[in-house]
Amino acid sequence: MAAILFNLTTAALMVLMFKSGLALIGEGTVRRRPVPWAAVALTAVAVGGVVLQHTWSGAMDALDGDPRKTGWWRVATSVFLQNGGLFGAAWNIVTLAVVAALAQWFWRGPSMLALFAAGILLPQHIDALFGETARSTDPRNFAGSSGATYFLAATLAAALLLTSDKTKERLLALSVPAAGLAMWLAQDNGHGLVVVYGSLLGAAVLPLARRLPHRAAPVASAPTDGSPTAPAQGGETALP
Repeated sequence: MAAILFNLTTAALMVLMFKSGLALIGEGTVRRRPVPWAAVALTAVAVGGVVLQHTWSGAMDALDGDPRKTGWWRVATSVFLQNGGLFGAAWNIVTLAVVAALAQWFWRGPSMLALFAAGILLPQHIDALFGETARSTDPRNFAGSSGATYFLAATLAAALLLTSDKTKERLLALSVPAAGLAMWLAQDNGHGLVVVYGSLLGAAVLPLARRLPHRAAPVASAPTDGSPTAPAQGGETALP
């Protein structure tokens, strides 16, 4: 029963972040946005990791994040291996694809990849800083992309909280770190704590992103005469 509750709350947290991401970029604009190629590439690497696991029996031993093994690369390679069975691998890859696309449309490709990398590296450094050994801040059990994905998704919730002028959307965004912290305290659920970290980093990065010569992904303008959708003149809108 505890495992079922753990999985349900973890999935519910992702739903909150997915809704936040859609509200941030505008749900009605999704079909008119360009292909998020950086997100596609990131997802392809994750799929490749699963294929590698099933074609090379030594993949987990060589690439997982077991702290008893040496190898500086393990913190990164372990993210692209999955150890939650067929359903867990499918969930991790699908959520990665969706979240990375939403994040690329808002943050743009390079920033999205940098934030994903932060979601990989930050938890282990926090562990080391506070000497954590029992209650790890990283939800990975030696392998899995969910921690970095949840971290990245939380940056979108933080951006929505700081940019939206709608009370309903701001409450939705605020519920993300609140629910994450509650899950960490009640369940020792590492997904909850990385969401808190992602929210904090997203809030910190947003003012910098606004100052950079950086524009949101172009959105095609909706036709007014019944003709097929065409790209908007100028093509891009500034980051809010």
